[in-house]
Amino acid sequence: MKAFRHIGIFLVAALLAASCGLDKVKDIAVTSMGVAYIVPTSSRSVDAKLLIGIDNPARSLAVTEMTGVIRYQEKPLAHFVTGPVELAGKSAQVYELPCSVRLDEGTSILELLVIASRGSLEGLKADIDIQGALKKNGVLRKPFSFRDLDISQFKN
Repeated sequence: MKAFRHIGIFLVAALLAASCGLDKVKDIAVTSMGVAYIVPTSSRSVDAKLLIGIDNPARSLAVTEMTGVIRYQEKPLAHFVTGPVELAGKSAQVYELPCSVRLDEGTSILELLVIASRGSLEGLKADIDIQGALKKNGVLRKPFSFRDLDISQFKN
């Protein structure tokens, strides 16, 4: 019985490895970041629309949730969560993602205003985790993670 289970696992792994586009999932890249608008909802949170450029050489991907942290000089400033979006396969596009942003416990509005008054994105970094599913291929078991994205290098 164990032999059949091992053979079954091997066949499933072989099918997944041979699937068209599955090997290209790791090549998905964030190419740009921006903000379309920000609307305060409380003293510690805002609703916003992010503009995120994504180069997707793989198949279409349904993103169920994207979460992230924005840091300034390694100090967390804010956490964000977006809703679902579908990334077109084999394309590079800018996606508009409505999201909720909440200030980190150690961050004040005054601190954000000081950072914004500098007029530079230097020192701002982001970590992003993406949960999703490949079309016709089921749920991705491991999220995509982008770490230490230097926001100053991206253009709107």
